[in-house]
Amino acid sequence: MSKRQIKLGALTMGCGGPGRHNLWLDPALPADASVNIDWYIDIARQAEAALFDLIFIVDSQFITPGSPSHYLNRLEPLTLLSALAVSTRHIGLVGTLTTSYNAPFNVARRLASLDLISKGRAGWNVVTSGDAGTAGNYGLDEHYDYDTRYSRAHEHVEVVQKLWHSYEDDAFPRDRQSGRFLDPAKLHTLNHKGEHFSVVGPLNIQRSPQGQPVIFQAGDSEQGRDLGAATADVIFTHAASVEQGQAFYRDVKARAARLGRDPEQVLVLPGAEIYVGDTDEHAREIERHYHQADHSFELALKEFGRNFGWHDFSQYDLDAPFPQQSLEFARSSFFTNAKRIADQARDKGFSLRQAVEFGRQLRPGAFVGSAQTVAAKMADWFEARALDGFNIYIGHPEQFRRFTQEVVPLLQERGVYRTAYEGTTLRESLGLAIPRFAD
Repeated sequence: MSKRQIKLGALTMGCGGPGRHNLWLDPALPADASVNIDWYIDIARQAEAALFDLIFIVDSQFITPGSPSHYLNRLEPLTLLSALAVSTRHIGLVGTLTTSYNAPFNVARRLASLDLISKGRAGWNVVTSGDAGTAGNYGLDEHYDYDTRYSRAHEHVEVVQKLWHSYEDDAFPRDRQSGRFLDPAKLHTLNHKGEHFSVVGPLNIQRSPQGQPVIFQAGDSEQGRDLGAATADVIFTHAASVEQGQAFYRDVKARAARLGRDPEQVLVLPGAEIYVGDTDEHAREIERHYHQADHSFELALKEFGRNFGWHDFSQYDLDAPFPQQSLEFARSSFFTNAKRIADQARDKGFSLRQAVEFGRQLRPGAFVGSAQTVAAKMADWFEARALDGFNIYIGHPEQFRRFTQEVVPLLQERGVYRTAYEGTTLRESLGLAIPRFAD
């Protein structure tokens, strides 16, 4: 067995996330998967049987009629994960909560509660809310600008972590003979006053067996990488090639090291679409089939505006040059992605139609082939230090079953994937240290 082991996450998109509007048409998938707790429990148990580290629940709080089907009707992450906590024993439970539209005390309490309910398996995916329309759902006229969102996020995470240190591990003797329930010397008040938040504390819940929930973060901008390097235990990303993966891996680990953190305690898990077939060509046929079945130009055009603050692109002539002025609507949204799209359209001379088509065209994945091919490619990327594991998109049910039943055993034979859980907490599964208590 190699010292390092591949880490696996299951990223659920219910009845169809971005670029997969028509996933819900698959008869093997409940049409209401995104709000069907029985489906989530089944997926979590399949992932746990395959010794996955975690199940990952994405979230956002603003929709339009053009949003993907999963976004239109889905369960709130921590409510869902609390149900999964009592339906599983080992798998980590990671939920998305925004720092832009949640108070630190509330986030700290809800996640600490999930961590105790699950006996130390909770994780927090930190996001800053790229959907600018979310502001209107929280009584604000405008979304926070890019720099403010990340400044708030840094302080928000700092406050939440300090609240998780309100009690020392042995603060509750619960001695019935002496009548001593709490050792007050081991209770610590926060009294935080910062640029964005003022929080007195302490938090009214004890520490969990893993000390505190594991922090996850995704972001490819400079601010996003800095936030991940400073605060995250696990970083999500996307890499089209092993070279891109290695570059990102080196960059975020170096940023963490410059901040005095152990880079081996910062894990990188890119998202991955995996298609398994009887042969490599059969797998490519499956990939092509689902790409066509799950996509359409009309739905892609509606979704196209998301990176641009849900700007309505249907108002433009599809065959006129790409409207570069639309980039202004992305200033408080997913600006990094929007600028990449606009720059690409300018450099290639794309019309709006061509820009949408370019975005939705099939880009053959790196992890597509027979079970043997997929396992070998995953091991190659892992051993090349392009990543520490994979966050696998859960789409069509038979593909997830093929991965767990055919690919996982091959990874185990190679010695790069566990044959049993190392412990009971998410930190133990991921090989992460318990944070030391700091008052």
